[in-house]
Amino acid sequence: MTDTTEETAIEETEPEVAKPDIEAAEEDTDAGADRSTASVDLEQEGEIAADYLEELLDIVDLDGDIDMDVEGERAMVSLVGGNLDQLVGDEGKVLDALQELTRLAVLREAGHRSRLMLDIAGWRAAKRAALTVAGTQAAEQVKESGEPVPMDSMTPFERKIVHDAVAAAGLRSESEGEEPRRHVVVLPV
Repeated sequence: MTDTTEETAIEETEPEVAKPDIEAAEEDTDAGADRSTASVDLEQEGEIAADYLEELLDIVDLDGDIDMDVEGERAMVSLVGGNLDQLVGDEGKVLDALQELTRLAVLREAGHRSRLMLDIAGWRAAKRAALTVAGTQAAEQVKESGEPVPMDSMTPFERKIVHDAVAAAGLRSESEGEEPRRHVVVLPV
């Protein structure tokens, strides 16, 4: 009878040990499927945006190529080539409006709000590079002086880039003020 009890105890423990490993593997598979589904959704957003922008270019009779990518958790669409500066406008205002219209087109087709980013003629890429430099320089100034450094008013997109640059420099920053005068303050550690 002792042998039977030992066999039963062994049989009962083996499935318990195996279950967490199987469950963990299933969770990893589910997480991978979620990431894959999210990637497909972002690619679909990019395709919808590209179709919308292609029609827009035809309407305004401008030449340009459309590049699509997925960066982090955003679809990225870029219009390149030709003379597209008029679609950027003063300080990117036309670009911002076109981005919002493109997001609305994605909402209409896909049924959900998009965080899609639109760049035209490399304007946002150049702006991102300049803001990264400005954030890094402000961080260096704070490191030298030990005093907070307030920056000029910025859009949410611009503030995010500066916050990332400051964090990469090992400091912290906060947004202060009310729109449209909301700005970043770089703070000592």
